Amino acid sequence: MPAAPGRRALLGAMAAWPLAARAQGTRPVRDAAGRLATLPQRVTRVFAAGPPAALPVWSLAPDLLAGWVRAPRGPERAFLPPEAAALPETGRLTGSAADTASVEAVVAARADMILDYGSVTPSYAALADRLQAQTGIPSLLLDGTLAKIPDTFRLLGEILGREAAAAPLAAAAAHRLNDAREAAAELAARGRPRVYYARGPQGLETGVAGSINTEIIEFCGAENVAATQAGRGGLAQVSAEQVVLWDPDWIITPEAGLAAAMPGHPLWGTLRAVRAGHVAVAPVLPYGWVDSPPSVNRLLGLAWLPVLFGIRPRDRLADQIGALSDMLYHRRPDEAQLAAMLRSAVP
Repeated sequence: MPAAPGRRALLGAMAAWPLAARAQGTRPVRDAAGRLATLPQRVTRVFAAGPPAALPVWSLAPDLLAGWVRAPRGPERAFLPPEAAALPETGRLTGSAADTASVEAVVAARADMILDYGSVTPSYAALADRLQAQTGIPSLLLDGTLAKIPDTFRLLGEILGREAAAAPLAAAAAHRLNDAREAAAELAARGRPRVYYARGPQGLETGVAGSINTEIIEFCGAENVAATQAGRGGLAQVSAEQVVLWDPDWIITPEAGLAAAMPGHPLWGTLRAVRAGHVAVAPVLPYGWVDSPPSVNRLLGLAWLPVLFGIRPRDRLADQIGALSDMLYHRRPDEAQLAAMLRSAVP
């Protein structure tokens, strides 16, 4: 049976795009999972498979990003340049809410490559293979581990032909990681605080041992009280009674409304962290400092957490956050925006 007109057009686009790439020459590229892909000599458009992948591309080469998995909304736009809002929303190919982007949409974006960023495991490598087979577009996987951010910027710079732009990003990331490691050693000598990360409107979703969502808390020297929870490497729902039993020294949450309600709550209000005023709101504009998504945006969290835990002074934090925002998002928050974020982030 002959293909329908729309289907024939799609198949034609998929066939024509590799031919255009071959016309300008190709080159082999190996990703963080060791997979070999063939890219055009000059990459002109990158399709982000999930929210974490969009951010390193935006930081390094905003002109190459084909679109946002989820376009910036409302107050998020105030922390990004106007060019960010002009990009389309593409949907996602990987992650907990996968497949909101169709194969047709990926091909229509006329990207030279698909980029995924996160866990470099056999299952995610197989997913990249499957995306490549379905779309006919080279699909690469980069390591989303916090400590690998400098390597990721350097590798992505090589992939995109933006080595010069990648060098200062990698250097800034390495500096933040090294400073956080030093702060963590000082914190360990003083006594590691026990921290609960309260996600979701009720605060009862959190990261367990090995979770990329709470990785930064442990990297900065604190103890994640939920690391003993059943499961590994992801998120878990816990009960309020379990949080009461943990009775952490600090609560960190991206939910400002939840934090404000905790002192008067019959359960949250009994916790030592709440009674001591040790509830910090992790900023989420334009992206989270702890996760949401777990990507290069966490570099801001590396500057913040040592201040929160009393290892680094507060007086330089606004300048550090401003400089990192300018480097990662191409827009520096103004003084009022910085003050509003830090007011609840460092109680």
